[in-house]
Order: sequence, then C-alpha cells, then structure tokens
Amino acid sequence: MFSLAELEAAARIVYAAMPPTPQYAWPLLGERAGCEVWVKHENHTPTGAFKVRGGLVYFERRRPPRGVISATRGNHGQSLAFAGRRAGIPVTIVVPQGNSVEKNAAMRAFGAELIEHGQDYEEARVESYRLAEGKGLEIVPPFHVDLVLGVATYALELFRAAADLHAVYVPIGMGSGICGVIRTRDLLGLRTQIVGVQSERAASYALSFAAGKVVTTESADTFADGMATRVPDAQALEIIRKGAERIVTVSEEEIADAMRAFFTDTHNIAEGAGAAPLAALMKEREVMRGRKVGLILSGGNIDLAVFREVIAAA
Repeated sequence: MFSLAELEAAARIVYAAMPPTPQYAWPLLGERAGCEVWVKHENHTPTGAFKVRGGLVYFERRRPPRGVISATRGNHGQSLAFAGRRAGIPVTIVVPQGNSVEKNAAMRAFGAELIEHGQDYEEARVESYRLAEGKGLEIVPPFHVDLVLGVATYALELFRAAADLHAVYVPIGMGSGICGVIRTRDLLGLRTQIVGVQSERAASYALSFAAGKVVTTESADTFADGMATRVPDAQALEIIRKGAERIVTVSEEEIADAMRAFFTDTHNIAEGAGAAPLAALMKEREVMRGRKVGLILSGGNIDLAVFREVIAAA
C-alpha cells in the first residue's frame, strides 16, 4: 500500500497540524488485565479520534477543486471537516437520522455542511453518492489508501515507543485503522499479533474474516457507532485476512464495562469503539496473561447522555 518513506512523510504532514499522541503503560489496567497494557491515546487528537490523521493526509495529497462529500457516523466526518477547513476545501457530510448530537455539532463547528438522511450508515452512504453526482463533488470513501496512510502514523508512533508488543487490539469500523497497523508492523519487520475487535451486534468483518469473503449483515445495532458497519470493504478485508491474527467480538455490556474501566483506571473517556479493544483483552486475559499488549483507544467522542447512562450502570 505504501512504503516506510511515504509513512514518515505522512507523519510530517500530520505533525504540521497536531503533535504525536501519547502512549502510556497504565498500571491499574495492567492489574485488571493481568498483563502490561499500553494504551495509544487517539482520543487526544484535535477531533478526539484517530481519523483526523487520514483527513490531513488525504487533502495534502489530493485537492479536489469543487469540494468533497462523504458519509459517516461522526469521526470520519470530523476528520474531513477539520482537514478540509485547513486546506480551504468545502466538505459536505451525510449522516443517518438520529446520529450523535454532539458529533453532528462538532462537524458543523469544524465547517462541514451536514445532511441527515437514512436510518443507518449504509443508507447515508448511498445518499452521499447520489448527491456527489448531482453536485459534482468528489466522494471520499471510508476506506482509501491515503486515509490508511494517514492513520497509520499512530501505529508508527506506538511501535517506535513500544516495539516489543506481543499483540495490539484494534477496533474495526471500515478498516482503515487496523489496515494501517498491519502495514506499519510489516514495514518495521515486527512480529506483533494484530487482533481486530467488533461488536457482536455489528460483526460484518468478523463474519467475513471467518468466511473468507465479504459477508454483509442486515443491521449494525450497536451503541459503539464507530464500529456500526454492515457492509465490509473488500480491499480492507483482504488486508485484514492476510495480516490479522483473529477478530474478537464483544458484547454491548463488555464494551460498557471497558468504558467504565478506562474512566476509573486512567480517567480517560473512551467512546464505544475506543473501549472495545480493552473489552476484547479482558475476554482474552488468560491468553494474554503476563504479556505486553497494546490497545488502540481510537476516540473519546461519546454524547454526554450516553456516557452518563454507562457510568450510572456501574
């Protein structure tokens, strides 16, 4: 997909807009999981999620003159809005009806034109393609080599800080994050296992990984909206099948438990997708006991009302 030189150049693009995010070994998480736990804090970016890196690199490498349009549940849209404003490129975002109120507000604040359409991400995606044709806008898909290149810069930071990780748990939405981690591991010649994580209620990639082909689902009814995918990307799936050790699915209750654990053990807020890697590690803690493990806290963008419910249920 890209070379190490291209990845290092992408990192310089990202660092013109933001500093590297930290990775910390948290002792309380380690006690909880029975292993050394390193957390990559992508909740510390300017948009509160890892995807901003992809947007920055995308607009640096491609400058569509009339603007772009894309569909999202939130973090991808914030990335494009943030990066598009820096590049002077208009951004239109389509979200499903009933999408996160706070993510919608953030996208508008970063300068995006927001359109609400459909009952889920897939219906919003179809509408974005229809609007793109009518308005002459460039579609930014959720999975694109420039987006993967951008988000892979967090993996470069993590692996250079902690090169001897036995495994890294990565949430899967449309696949850019885990594909970036896989490619970076391979470029650095490491042996780290890459473990994908999905919600049991949005398990399209897990089903596809097991079947060896794209498998779609009728719904993706999870409060972890960063993983609410019904239709996997075929290119992403191919990379994941070749480079990931396995995909673990976790329940809504396990995700909520992990969100509470992040808050109590590190005082960080993790959205559902961001907490899912910890949920998967806890599910596999006997397998990982005594190991050195990385978790991708991919974002912290969760509506206050939802987070309040999660905390109150403790």
